[in-house]
Parts: sequence; C-alpha cells; structure tokens
Amino acid sequence: MGIKDWAAEDRPREKLLLRGPGALTDAELLAIFLRTGTAGKSAVDLARDLLSDFGSLKAMLDADHQRFCQAKGLGDAKFTQLQAVLEMARRHFKEVLQRGNALTSPEITRAYLSAQLRGYSYEVFACLFLDNQHRVIQLDELFRGTIDGASVYPREVVKKALHHNAAAVIFAHNHPSGVAEPSQADRHITDKLKQALALFDIRVLDHFIIGDGLPYSFAEHGLL
Repeated sequence: MGIKDWAAEDRPREKLLLRGPGALTDAELLAIFLRTGTAGKSAVDLARDLLSDFGSLKAMLDADHQRFCQAKGLGDAKFTQLQAVLEMARRHFKEVLQRGNALTSPEITRAYLSAQLRGYSYEVFACLFLDNQHRVIQLDELFRGTIDGASVYPREVVKKALHHNAAAVIFAHNHPSGVAEPSQADRHITDKLKQALALFDIRVLDHFIIGDGLPYSFAEHGLL
C-alpha cells in the first residue's frame, strides 16, 4: 500500500503540517526529503532501509559523496540537495546568532553549535564570545584534534576572550564517536578554563558536547 493510501494523519507531509516537524520520526523526515520510493517500496520504507544501511540519520547526513551515492535510491541530485539543505540550516542559525544579537533561546544556541560542529570527523573545540548583555560577539573554533581528543590551552582561550572584550563565554566541542557524555578530561579542562577566566571576571555560561542526539549541557547537569 502506497503512502497516498494511508490515513491523512499518518502521511509524513500531512503529519508535519498538523503536528509540526518534531512529531516525525527520522524515517518520516527522510521520506519527505526523498519524496518518492522505489519499485515496491514507499518513501518511508526506503527511508527506513537507508537508515539501517547507514546506521543512523547522522551517519547519512555526514556521509561523503561516494558513500552517499552508493546507497540505493540516492545519487548526485539527492547529494547536492542534502548539502544545500545542511548549508542553509548552518546559515540560518548563523544569522540568528550574528554579532549583536542577544542569546534568548537555549534551543537556538544548541542547534547553532550542533550545526557548526556536528560534521567533523575529528574533535573541534569552539568558543562563543558574548558581551555583558549576552549579545554575540563571535564564534571561534580555537583548537582541532584527533578522532578522540583535542588539546585545549587555557592561556589561549583567555587571550581570545580579552581580545574580543568578552564578558561571558559558552564552550562547545564535538565527540566524533557520537556519544555526547563528558569525559573526565572534559570536566577537568572546563574547571581549569572557568578558573582562568574568573581571574578576569569572564563568566562561563555553559559547555556543550555535540554528539548524535541532544547536545550535552554542563550547566543543566550542574557541572558549572
């Protein structure tokens, strides 16, 4: 039975319009992007097969051109469409958090940092510099490392914060493994950074770890 034969509330597009995109599963969201299925398979069935093939939605979104196009039902056209969608999302969040805008939504901050850092195959440590009214000054990617770690130097972070005349900062780094849980090293360097910046009255508002799911917040877990 094709998607057109489903009840209206179960069709991905109608479901999105009725309940919002957050109500859709990964397969349903992907089905809207795919638009059509293949012989004997609906778009949702194809989406489920693709998610099983790649292992996760993140793995599919992060796949390079060759790997992406190897999958049944995909190709150059879908790859270019996907890259355009991802880039539009990054630019959208960048515009929302452009210089001079105040941080009013933790969800937007999470989404922006996730869009910026999620695709790397190695660890990247970034810092969002803010003024005393929590308006964005700049996001800087300060350190890059390997697949399982990046060296972070408090002195360089302090220098950057003073250069930007920041009153507060939000840290973020990605875990290429996809596991958004802080390691002991993550906790240790966050404490060191907080202590170093406190000497100059610069507050650390949060530290996000970007993985496969919802970014982990140090502040929400009482670690700051």
